[in-house]
Amino acid sequence: MGRVGTIARRTFVVGSVAILGGVAFGYYQYKRPAKNPLLDRLADGEAALTPYVLINAEGITLITPRADMGQGSYSVQAALIAEELDVELDQIRVDPGPPSKAYYNTALANDAVPFPSTDQSMAANAMRGTVDAIMKFMGMQLTGGSTTVPDGYEKLRVAGAVARETLKAAAAQQSRLAVSQLKTERGAVVLPDGERIPYRALAAAAAQIDPVTDVTLRPSTQWRLVGKPMQRVDMVRKSTGSQSYGIDLRMEGMVHAAIRLNPRKGGEVVSYDATTAETMRGVEHVIPVTGGVGVIADNTWRAFQAVDAIDIEWGPAPYPAAQDEHWQALADTLDTANPDGQPRDDGDMDAVTATIQAEYRAPYLAHAPLEPLNATVLVTAARVDVWTGNQIPRMSQASVAKMTGVSVEDVHVHILMMGGSFGHRLEDEVVKRCTELAMALPGTPVKLTYKREEDTAQDYTRPIALMRGRGAVEDGKVAAMEIRVASPSVLDSQMGERQGLGLPGPDSTITQALWDQPYAIPHYRITGYRAPKLAPVSSWRSVGASQNAFFHENFLNALIHSAGADPVEERLRLMTDLPSRKVLEAVAEMSDWGGSSGANKARGVAFSLSFGTPVAEVIEISNTENGITLDKVWVAAEVGRVVDPTNFENLVQGGVVWGLGHAINSQITYADGGAEQENFFDFEGLRNYQAPEIFVRGLENRDYVTGIGEPPVPPAAPALAEAIFQATGERPTEMPFANRFTFV
Repeated sequence: MGRVGTIARRTFVVGSVAILGGVAFGYYQYKRPAKNPLLDRLADGEAALTPYVLINAEGITLITPRADMGQGSYSVQAALIAEELDVELDQIRVDPGPPSKAYYNTALANDAVPFPSTDQSMAANAMRGTVDAIMKFMGMQLTGGSTTVPDGYEKLRVAGAVARETLKAAAAQQSRLAVSQLKTERGAVVLPDGERIPYRALAAAAAQIDPVTDVTLRPSTQWRLVGKPMQRVDMVRKSTGSQSYGIDLRMEGMVHAAIRLNPRKGGEVVSYDATTAETMRGVEHVIPVTGGVGVIADNTWRAFQAVDAIDIEWGPAPYPAAQDEHWQALADTLDTANPDGQPRDDGDMDAVTATIQAEYRAPYLAHAPLEPLNATVLVTAARVDVWTGNQIPRMSQASVAKMTGVSVEDVHVHILMMGGSFGHRLEDEVVKRCTELAMALPGTPVKLTYKREEDTAQDYTRPIALMRGRGAVEDGKVAAMEIRVASPSVLDSQMGERQGLGLPGPDSTITQALWDQPYAIPHYRITGYRAPKLAPVSSWRSVGASQNAFFHENFLNALIHSAGADPVEERLRLMTDLPSRKVLEAVAEMSDWGGSSGANKARGVAFSLSFGTPVAEVIEISNTENGITLDKVWVAAEVGRVVDPTNFENLVQGGVVWGLGHAINSQITYADGGAEQENFFDFEGLRNYQAPEIFVRGLENRDYVTGIGEPPVPPAAPALAEAIFQATGERPTEMPFANRFTFV
């Protein structure tokens, strides 16, 4: 790696493009370091050597601003810093830090440009750099899009190196030795005679000198942590049940709240009668909030009981009341609407006579994390404090400031460990509703916990989607494929309804993982259609790729079958991206593709490139007299660098189980304007006895790094669909598959 001060080619292009485009920022502003937010809250003897490293007499704290929802992001961020800081993971504490522009996400630009991730040309990287600069000036602190590792891979190691060299400089002043004579090891500067000066003993001195920013990152041959199996920093706490989550928070003087919102999301409250609730044991207040009613009580259970006792008349839903009407809205959109975008149109699809046509459906899906939504808010005249699990801390900070009239600087958002999210905590409705309740009780910390049923009813789900495809084959090859997909807009729902912003152009999530697949099909068209606003929707693990890979790969498998070709060989023939080819070749080798699977067994394969990460999966099933069993899954993925092989394997396995479980069992449907499903009993995941054995291989054939939290999800459903077709002769066209097939 080069020096921090070196102008990289990509950075230079960023500055040039920004100036030529008339954007009001330049190279100097883009490269200028953000203000270190830790400096505003330093105690005596503490040193914040970078925004990511805090040292005092008690020890070392590493700031890990990408939220941890169970995916291990605190550990991987800490490891990247620790690698260059020369500390071990058992020597440090982690803290998500305060909301700050300094923690803007540098990797969000990759999916925000009209170039496929496989395009690493100067023009593509220039636009990514320009978008990155905009993200920096906006201070876009967000966890999502599988960006934790690509965002932090270099800058967190740089932060560790800067802190290390600054501590060495402080030790050099103290010992009157040259910096070149000093080494670092296990949280200490080591002098030539072997004397060790702990970092914590150098904190006060280091705080008085300018950080040493002219640093060089170590080559991978010298790494101690990165690329090697690690024990996560939360392993002991989670194994012993001592890990604290937002739902566990307790404070002196806290009161507890429950809430009921209109199950017809966005509908109003016509009237309510809280006479019975107000007389129930432990109830202190009944408070109206936007779209519903809240109860304040002396514990959560009593608040739950009381809020259910309120007689409420709800207003109608601002969207179709019945599920069939939602599907009809999508069909009408495909029939009559102008395209929202057509990001791919190769060849001349209009001249093709289609020989194969198909229609596929994907349902609404809830996030349903194990930890229901919760937040605690304390409002005073001088400041507001918010404690919650959250993926958008600066947005929530701004929302609370607007609601309370307190300045943004005086809204303090404390991010807590989350028991799952899958995109759920990209919404901050729970923070807003809790703030409303806390504003009615200034000086009192109010903890709001959603009942599981309320969490499900109010979830901003994955959008419903309808796809129509047509294609043709020639001489045993796929010659043409057109996909038209209609869906409500995730970005319009998020930006318009919750953030008060307009969506200036097409919603890229509608065609995500469709247009940018690395296939050279001669006639190849992808068109997205934005449906009218239906039920409110949001990002769900792998966003548009979760349904679009099912559409794309399922239909591609149908075309390949019609051509009489092998699903792996035909994909390899069509594939234009070498790392993607290697992924497909790897999964074929892992699964012994082409070999005998045995009696009553069948296999399916699918590939998807999402969030910059190509993933291929082969699924083997058995077709028994009692139904279909999932036997084995082989997965290969290319991420450029596997930071922690253990966590990588776990994330891939979890993504496969997540994708399969929802493809088989799950849907949210609407009746009378409200979600019909309430809890895990009618929104099932994959059962333990249904889970297959999963084999994982991470490839490192690229010189840039991408994430793995979401990309294993999209190929799971189409690979299973193909295996089902091979076993039964029937191709699944609609999820959940259990509506049509039996699984045991």
